Amino acid sequence: MTGQRMHYDPANPLIVQGDRTVLVEVDNPRYAEARDALAPFAELQKSPEHIHTYRLTNLSLWNAAAAGMNAAAMIDVLGRYSKFPLPANLGADLAETVSRYGRVQLLKHEDKLELRCPDPPLLAELARQPKVRDYLGERLGPDRFLVEPAFRGVLKQALIAVGYPAEDLAGYTAGATLPILLRELARSGLPFRVRDYQRDAADIFYAGGDARGGSGVIVLPCGAGKTIVGLAAMALMQKSTLILTTSITAVKQWIREIMDKTDLAETDVAEYSGETKTIAPVTVATYQILTHRPDKKDEFPHFKIFDQRDWGLIIYDEVHLLPAPVFRVTAQIQARRRLGLTATLIREDGREEDVFSLIGPKKYDVPWRELESRGWIAEATCSEVRVALPPELRMDYAVAEWRLKYRLASENPGKEDVVARLLEQYAGKQILIIGQYLKQLRLLKKRFNIPLITGQTPNVEREDLYDRFRKGEVRQLILSKVGNFAIDLPDANVLIQVSGTFGSRQEEAQRLGRILRPKANGELAHFYTLVTRDTRELDFAHHRQLFLTEQGYSYSIVDAGEMLARRMTG
Repeated sequence: MTGQRMHYDPANPLIVQGDRTVLVEVDNPRYAEARDALAPFAELQKSPEHIHTYRLTNLSLWNAAAAGMNAAAMIDVLGRYSKFPLPANLGADLAETVSRYGRVQLLKHEDKLELRCPDPPLLAELARQPKVRDYLGERLGPDRFLVEPAFRGVLKQALIAVGYPAEDLAGYTAGATLPILLRELARSGLPFRVRDYQRDAADIFYAGGDARGGSGVIVLPCGAGKTIVGLAAMALMQKSTLILTTSITAVKQWIREIMDKTDLAETDVAEYSGETKTIAPVTVATYQILTHRPDKKDEFPHFKIFDQRDWGLIIYDEVHLLPAPVFRVTAQIQARRRLGLTATLIREDGREEDVFSLIGPKKYDVPWRELESRGWIAEATCSEVRVALPPELRMDYAVAEWRLKYRLASENPGKEDVVARLLEQYAGKQILIIGQYLKQLRLLKKRFNIPLITGQTPNVEREDLYDRFRKGEVRQLILSKVGNFAIDLPDANVLIQVSGTFGSRQEEAQRLGRILRPKANGELAHFYTLVTRDTRELDFAHHRQLFLTEQGYSYSIVDAGEMLARRMTG
């Protein structure tokens, strides 16, 4: 490691510390290069103006290891961009942590499984752990325990909890065969070709049918065609597939893409949702229907879908939003191949380890800016517009309860004039306005006479408005939280976020993704988030900003007063 520490340079952007934090100077000429090299194995934690803080977490290191990166490559990146010699303990610490992935393996053993570890003292130590020992059966030798197939998922959860994530090589049930061919000419009449990165992602997931493939997460930007990765994986596997996604709109989008781009017949594809409950060789279901139950004490009646066909593949769309009960059933179906699709591995509930254990580790990741530079997603500018709270509301805010403060700041009526200014500035463009609070959105609808889509909007009306927006017949739409997920709005140029969930990075990912599909004329996409200054909303905005920084976007701060003054004088 000594040789690798020698090529530090005081002009470099990184300060690497012994507690596994990495400080990155934003104003350094090598910042972007260093950030892109660091991102595969480090997690961004803070992103103020000048110094960003990353952390080398166990999970970020294990995800990198599962994707094929070793500790020596990580140390090389840190050494190459560090200002100072690397801490003496870091090389050994990273090597130890990275090596823990795969030290124990799950393998097939006749009609059961075995947990194998080539280090008998380590296996003995793990077998004494209360979280682990309940799932171990008969000892088969100094390096092996018999494991019941039913414990495959919960044992992996237990092992990662004690710091030794298992490599699952126990293989999968084949599933029912379903011939699937991807079209070269889509049913819509347009030529169709899987992009190179989409093909790579599907190939890496499938791994030629080997036991090292078949379970894992693909991380791609919204607008980069995660659905196509799912279709490519289905075409590789040729198996009956269950697709789980976030909403009725997302179900319709998946079915539309499957029918347009594959040779499957309509009878091969079914919807399982609150509206209709049909099962076919390819079935697309919502998380909501799976987790619905008449009473909190009851079992989940729709979990039976997992057993009603011999699924060869289960696709978890927007896996960062997977509800807790679906984790439970996923732990029981570890013999099925599982593909997670997401724009961000960050979960607001902190259950990233469960995604790693039960769906699989990150297998493929492409930085947003790389796809932007290649023209696969639109180039975007991101601006935070800071709006003052009107004087008459400042006392209400000052005396409000802690949680109400956020809502008062979010619904700041001063934001309406900023929306008016942006609608005027981008007249004729495709504009989405997204917010959290219905009262605020209804006021915007009334003032600007723009259609509003909420959870209560009938699905037929919703689909009609989305279709008219796609065709350019409607140029402005207001969306509640239903606008966060899996909506195919290919030509939105501008997104105005008037309010959001408490500092959610995943929400920021979804909303930015609404405008990132490439524009026919190569024009920029614009993302505006409106935030009330000197309030709790500003504190949460800093957290959401982490996501944009993580993806390499600069984030300009605009004063609403100055913006509106320019309008007056202009």
